[in-house]
Amino acid sequence: MKNISVTSSFTVFDSVDELASEVKDLMVQAVAVRKKAYAPYSKFRVGAAILLDNGKVVLGSNQENAAYPSGLCAERVAIFHAGAIYPEAKILKMVISATADSKETTEPIPPCGACRQSMAEYEIRQEVPIEIYFMGAVGKVFKSDSLKNLLPLMFDKNFL
Repeated sequence: MKNISVTSSFTVFDSVDELASEVKDLMVQAVAVRKKAYAPYSKFRVGAAILLDNGKVVLGSNQENAAYPSGLCAERVAIFHAGAIYPEAKILKMVISATADSKETTEPIPPCGACRQSMAEYEIRQEVPIEIYFMGAVGKVFKSDSLKNLLPLMFDKNFL
């Protein structure tokens, strides 16, 4: 028997103001679309903005449903839309902002496991890392240089 160690590395920005202008603009768009999320059940709103290598920006917000499993997270709304409309484009960056209606979230909120797995499919397929930035409503922003930091032991097509 042996132990293995898996580590992840993130860059932490104290606020949106420290981000490069391109990323800051994407975060502004993610916050705006977050406010339009359909979240009548959880009262937890998430917005995502994706920058593609063709210069297009694709937005998504969480879309809930009374039959809970039928809803979809903001990250998957955006990534699936990008894949459907721009199937040849590579995803360069994804930025995410999340908060609850009942309180302003000040801690960075990472993508859920299902979103991480969906994002992994695109990162593996395009053979280019996706930069991922995530935050709450305000405060620190975490940056991951690749989905591999968020899902280091990912399941992919090589297992099939």
